[in-house]
Amino acid sequence: MMSLSWCLSYCCSHSHAGVKTALIEDHPEMGNTEILEKEPPESLSNGTSSNLEAAKRLAKRLYHLDRFKRSDVAKHLGKNNEFSKLVAEEYLKFFDFTGMTLDQSLRYFFKAFSLAGETQERERVLVHFSNRYFYCNPDTIASQDGVHCLTCAMMLLNTDLHGHNIGKKMTCQEFIANLQGVNEGGDFSKDLLKALYNSIKNEKLEWAADDEEKKKSPSEGTDEKANGTHPKTISRIGSTTNPFLDIPHDPNAAVYKSGFLARKIHADMDGKKTPRGKRGWKTFYAVLKGTVLYLQKDEYKPEKSLSEEDLKNAVSVHHALASKATDYEKKPNVLKLKTADWRVLLFQAQSPEEMQGWINKINCVAAVFSAPPFPAAIGSQKKFSRPLLPATTTKLSQEEQLKSHESKLKQITTELAEHRSYPPDKKVKAKEIDEYKLKDHYLEFEQTRYETYVSILKEGGKQLLCNSDGEAAGLKKSHSSPSLNPDSSPVTAKVKRNVSERKDHRPETPSIKQKVT
Repeated sequence: MMSLSWCLSYCCSHSHAGVKTALIEDHPEMGNTEILEKEPPESLSNGTSSNLEAAKRLAKRLYHLDRFKRSDVAKHLGKNNEFSKLVAEEYLKFFDFTGMTLDQSLRYFFKAFSLAGETQERERVLVHFSNRYFYCNPDTIASQDGVHCLTCAMMLLNTDLHGHNIGKKMTCQEFIANLQGVNEGGDFSKDLLKALYNSIKNEKLEWAADDEEKKKSPSEGTDEKANGTHPKTISRIGSTTNPFLDIPHDPNAAVYKSGFLARKIHADMDGKKTPRGKRGWKTFYAVLKGTVLYLQKDEYKPEKSLSEEDLKNAVSVHHALASKATDYEKKPNVLKLKTADWRVLLFQAQSPEEMQGWINKINCVAAVFSAPPFPAAIGSQKKFSRPLLPATTTKLSQEEQLKSHESKLKQITTELAEHRSYPPDKKVKAKEIDEYKLKDHYLEFEQTRYETYVSILKEGGKQLLCNSDGEAAGLKKSHSSPSLNPDSSPVTAKVKRNVSERKDHRPETPSIKQKVT
């Protein structure tokens, strides 16, 4: 079951009119972009009639796939500039959603193109869809924000019910509970939410694909072995029906560390402790490649394609923090990895040096490549929700990345101090106290994480990734990498395999700090 609240906190606070103005990306686009290139820069920024006419022409060509592929469309609708917004508005005018339910409209919309591209680009496309649906059906849902919030919820529910996740699926009651208080401070109609839930449960949301993509086998687009080369495109780990949480899998990414590790799943998504019987140790050959830690049954071979099982076991280390598991005493050389979605995994290395090497490399990758978080939600959220952390790789230079981390650290430190200056009254409900503790735990963890990232980038960042483990061990120690006991002796990682261990992790209600057992 996937927790929606923390994702919806981003969606519902950024739905109206899209996203703040950002710099236009300067990389070339797929497809024919001659119209874009013919327009002078000043025309594209001042909303002139020639600019509007150019947008109409491009939108018409995109809709009719005139020298464009379905996979090209979203790229031209989701850019964060005024011309792209005009194109998206004109493109959506080709769709009449009048009298259609929200789920019917979304399915109709997805038949025209493939929702591809970066996370933020795809989210902007959904914003334009939501605005058009509200225009066609102004009396169905209270606001454009409400439409977009439900659209995001359906996308996330689609991943939960039809993705590769193993275990308990989200129930209708849980879906309704996750959407409490996000409709302009009120609740959506339960009948509406039940109808949307059943629609997604009975029929998976899918979008159109190019003809050549339909002919490919499922294994293609991940890793291919053709003349000893890999494809240039970056595919995604897990279901591609989720525009927010997909993990990029780049077959050409650098390998920073590899070796045998034993894994134990301690907590599932949102920190919910993994049930007993599903926490057994299991040995893998681990490969830290790009921002992904792959856990494979067999030793890594660069030319070998990853299996579906390998992709399921993969763990993204973006915005993650690795540290020595000081509260786990049953085995030596154990490190703890806390991921962006607050899963907690334990890994046993074969020696103290190996353990520290993994801690250094994982934290270094996270510090160097984690993209800045989306802005925190504002408005009428009843519960505390963590901000959404994008899985995409940062586009900032190392100097800009350091400034971003320092700014975030300063913000978190201030927020933590303010939070602790107003503790809840002892007379308040237990639920409010739990909310206070949860936020306190989150802020304290984020402070430690950003302190670690800042320290790493000041020590050299990318240069440290190129060093051997011995050289990388010179990283400045923080809460994430405490000193090792010099008397510890290397121990091989002999573990008992647990065949009942789950392969994926299901989200539950957030819990407060837990002692590792």
